[in-house]
Amino acid sequence: MIHELFAYLCVRDANAAIDFYGKAFGAAEKFRLTEPGGRIGHAELDFGGVTLMLSDEYPEYGISGPRGVESPPVTIHLHVDDADAVVARALEAGASLEREVQDEFYGERGGVVRDPFGHRWNIGHSIEELSAEEMQRRYTAYMQQPAG
Repeated sequence: MIHELFAYLCVRDANAAIDFYGKAFGAAEKFRLTEPGGRIGHAELDFGGVTLMLSDEYPEYGISGPRGVESPPVTIHLHVDDADAVVARALEAGASLEREVQDEFYGERGGVVRDPFGHRWNIGHSIEELSAEEMQRRYTAYMQQPAG
C-alpha cells in the first residue's frame, strides 16, 4: 500500500536551490544532510504541508539535474491561492518565464516558470469548478484551434 508520494529533485547547487525555493515559493527547510565539503546529500523542504526532497548532483552515480534548454521530462504543479503573485515572486527570485499567467480552459488561472536549476513549475489557482465532461469538451475545442 502506498502512503505518500514525494517529488525528489536533483540540482546542480542544492544550497542555492533551497534558498530559491524559499524566496520564490515560501518553502521552509525541514532539514538537510551535508557531506564534509558541503555537498547536500538529502534535504527536505515544506511547501505548505507538502514535502519536496532534493539533493546535489552525484555524477559518480549518474544522478544529475536538468541540462540546458531541453525540456525537463517532469513538470511540478503548484496549486496556490494567487498564481499571478507566486509567478511574479518566482521571477523576482531568478526563475525564467515559459508561459505568461492566463485563464485556462480547464478552470485554472496559471503560468509556467523554469527555476534556475532547470526544473519546470506550472503554477495555478482554481477559477471555476468543472466536470470531467466539460473539461473534455473544452479540451477538444482547444485542440481543434490552429497552433500559434
